[in-house]
Order: sequence, then C-alpha cells, then structure tokens
Amino acid sequence: MLDHDSPVPLYEQLAALLRRQIRDGNLTGRVPSILGLAQEHGVSHRTSAAALAILRDEGLIVSVRGKGFYVAERRGQQG
Repeated sequence: MLDHDSPVPLYEQLAALLRRQIRDGNLTGRVPSILGLAQEHGVSHRTSAAALAILRDEGLIVSVRGKGFYVAERRGQQG
C-alpha cells in the first residue's frame, strides 16, 4: 500500500513497491500498464509513469514500443 500522507513522493513509493515485487519474484513478465497501476494504487498517470521510468532507468524493466513494460531478464538468467 502507498502512504498518501508520507513525505516520500508517491512515485518513489510505487517504484519501491514494484522493485520489491520484481526482486522477490512476485512480478515477472509483463508489468501492469500505467493506467492499471494508477487505478490499482489510487495515483495519477504521471505518478505511475514516473515510477516505471525509475525502474526502466535502473534496468529492472524494459519498454517495448506499442506493447508495454516487461520485467528485464536478470543477469545470470538463461533465456
């Protein structure tokens, strides 16, 4: 859950939540859409997009034009 009263920006909270899910193996394959994340967590589209941009910049997810975001292959994984 995101804390709307926290001094930590919502996009950082959402990025941290998704990061944990990816690292724990609870989020694999396709990542929920910007709209889906916004609706699920009660945040704006911009907040969702900013969170996904952080994870993309960290190399945890990749964007596929016209298809969405996907969890990146972990180093050492065989494809």
